[in-house]
Amino acid sequence: MPEVRDQVTLNIKPEWLKIRLHSTEQYAQTASIVERHALHTICSSGMCPNKAECWSRKTATFMILGDVCTRACKFCATKTGKTLPIDSNEPERVARSISLMELRHVVITSVTRDDLPDGGAGHWAAVVEAVRNTNPNTTIELLIPDLDGQAELLDTVIGSRPDIIGHNIETVERLTPLVRNKASYDTSMKVIRYIATSGTVAKSGLMLGLGETETEVLRALDDLRDNGCEILTLGQYLQPTRRHWPVAEYVTPQKFDRYAEEARKRGFSYVASGPLVRSSYMAEEALPHVATNKHHRL
Repeated sequence: MPEVRDQVTLNIKPEWLKIRLHSTEQYAQTASIVERHALHTICSSGMCPNKAECWSRKTATFMILGDVCTRACKFCATKTGKTLPIDSNEPERVARSISLMELRHVVITSVTRDDLPDGGAGHWAAVVEAVRNTNPNTTIELLIPDLDGQAELLDTVIGSRPDIIGHNIETVERLTPLVRNKASYDTSMKVIRYIATSGTVAKSGLMLGLGETETEVLRALDDLRDNGCEILTLGQYLQPTRRHWPVAEYVTPQKFDRYAEEARKRGFSYVASGPLVRSSYMAEEALPHVATNKHHRL
């Protein structure tokens, strides 16, 4: 566990982490679409602090392959345990929901399914195909697990031609074996490099406040750029429950700004850095800064 600077202070969130609640008609409509189509979202499963805001803008990050993960990372609120069979109707339900929400850009993620022979890669491709067929003008961003770094599985997902593929390294190299279950820093970098060399826009992100040092963060930024990552997100780690990894530090907005400046110096095409930034938060804002596959699908 990290050395916590001041546990009393950390029990009280700073002003910049206070969340403005939204209760709007748009929020209710989003909730209704998600419920009616029996969908999972990382907004709920991951206890995202931006859920109210995003749902009030009629957008959500869809989570496919169920809501039970085969890994038990110490930072993550998603359920772990016995998984259910793949739902073959899920691609069409996701596609229809995107249509009802009139999304111009969609982010889709998933739990990790180490129990499946292909890790769910085939299902990922089916979802992308269904979304594109129903929503031809919607740009598609995926946030995928590492698929054990297997080239043939990554090829299946990449071959479905999403516009952006993200894979989060989550934290710095030293902390990876402490907070991520089964995943490795090297495998994640391999995945990002494979995405980038395929010609697809590669994206990644880190949580800060787990006990990392500034030197370690800057090294991770160097590693990401060296492996072709174009889009970077940096956000504050928030402990989901007392059973999870404790917060070691609440990183100030000013420090997030400094990291963003350092990232831009390293050549990232787009950087989102702030306490409440998450992988999919306002993700469409990166589109003008990167060359996606949208106009190269014929």
